[in-house]
Amino acid sequence: MQETNREWYFAERPEGEPTLDSFELREGDAPEPKDGELLVRVRYLSVDPYMRGRMRDAESYAEPWDVGDVLKGGVVGEVVESESDRYEAGDHVTGNGAWADYTVLDADEAAPVDTSVAGLPAHLGVLGMPGRTAYFGLLDAGEPKPGDTVVVSGAAGAVGSVVGQIARLNGCRVVGFAGSDEKTDWLTEDLGFDAAINYKSTDDYAAALDDAAPDGVDVYFDNVGGPITDAVFTKLNLDARVAICGQIAHYNDEGVATGPRKLPLLIAPRARVQGLLIGDYVTRFEEANERLRAWVNSGAVSYTHLRCV
Repeated sequence: MQETNREWYFAERPEGEPTLDSFELREGDAPEPKDGELLVRVRYLSVDPYMRGRMRDAESYAEPWDVGDVLKGGVVGEVVESESDRYEAGDHVTGNGAWADYTVLDADEAAPVDTSVAGLPAHLGVLGMPGRTAYFGLLDAGEPKPGDTVVVSGAAGAVGSVVGQIARLNGCRVVGFAGSDEKTDWLTEDLGFDAAINYKSTDDYAAALDDAAPDGVDVYFDNVGGPITDAVFTKLNLDARVAICGQIAHYNDEGVATGPRKLPLLIAPRARVQGLLIGDYVTRFEEANERLRAWVNSGAVSYTHLRCV
């Protein structure tokens, strides 16, 4: 094992969109695990939208980072040294660890990774937190029914791509918004979405929805907010369900935008809007894990992630 460890630190709070100045790469000694801990060689780490909120000095559902902190998030890797009888060197695990070559995980909080089901990256995606978010967010908050039209913003992302596939398995018509033709082709040709809209090349989102969702929208899974959500609200059917997972269009905003209010659009359809946090479902994680593994094993859900610049 190498004697030094590269770690990413939070260097300064960004104003607007983060830049490299917000981060600092340092080298130090590799950590040593204590009793009940694992030293893990990080193979993949997850960069998630919620982390932008942790860069603010404000209270939220995720504790903010202090300037000077080592950045932490979902990681998956190989145990190189174990001080626990639960794992041995060579085992693969996932957990919340440092953005570093090597991180220490509490053995009780780490989860085993079965590479016979899927490759390591999938355990930070479809078989990890994003997959569970999609599972509970759609099925519990969205309550899809066969024949419903489900619209997903941020549909080519780690959460949205799984939402669409689960909606399809539940007999729904599925429409996704994504940011390139490559992504929209991936959604329709590989993942089975019925239609996909490239929001970067579309001028009129409402008109595009008229074509893609001619019978209106029964379930909206929102990862984005902004003008896409404004357009979807005009198409909601009676008793529509809106699951608010994220609002990435606004994460770099320095102030709260004001303007035309969209809540009146929820009155006539009696739409229900529900925010969701994956931590609320921690006691049911194994339920989601089992079903997602089964779907991945059968090929019903794909974990091939699109890589675009």
